Amino acid sequence: MKAYGAEFLGTFWLVLGGCGSAVLAAAFPEVGIGLHGVSLAFGLTVLTMAYAIGHISGCHLNPAVSIGLWAGGRFSASQLIPYIFSQVLGAIAAGGVLYLIAGGKAGFDVVASGFASNGYGEHSPGQYSMTAAVITEVVMTLFFLLVIMGSTDRRAPAGFAPIAIGLALTLIHLISIPITNTSVNPARSTGVAVYVGGWAVGQLWLFWVAPIIGAVLGATIYRWLGDDRK
Repeated sequence: MKAYGAEFLGTFWLVLGGCGSAVLAAAFPEVGIGLHGVSLAFGLTVLTMAYAIGHISGCHLNPAVSIGLWAGGRFSASQLIPYIFSQVLGAIAAGGVLYLIAGGKAGFDVVASGFASNGYGEHSPGQYSMTAAVITEVVMTLFFLLVIMGSTDRRAPAGFAPIAIGLALTLIHLISIPITNTSVNPARSTGVAVYVGGWAVGQLWLFWVAPIIGAVLGATIYRWLGDDRK
């Protein structure tokens, strides 16, 4: 139960910090943090939580990561459903807190703002197609799992995994925010989409399917790559 609680709190922090930076600070007049700031915010949420709860739950904060680690032989199938449930619940709770904060500004419209939701086509920040979105989410999540599994390998330098993982997530956002607003995390996508409804929920399927495919591919590749048997 402590592990599930840690995943709830960790995913809450990821959505509040990452999506919160996009909703509240990215376009703030004159001092907005922009794409670079939002990218860094997402990376920092994972880096800080990895040190805070990594020793309790492994700090997955992401259903795709949990499924990928299972595919890579690093995680028990019996814990998948509770982990995913905790992550999604934490993300939705954070989305609710963010909604209450953002709603404190006169004129805020959750639908018109997009609320940091992920999308493709007309709902892509750069108007990228569904095909481009699928490719992006699969490839970005694939490499995210490679970094996660490689940096946490027993042969990797100890203590540096959170830094590598946090920087990897920052880089992923720098690349893909213009394409899909960057998911690579079904819980993160769900946590804000449920408050926007409509198109955000209608397109949510892609941000579950593509990251999970990418995570399984990345974990499978590393499982072969990292095998030290001849």
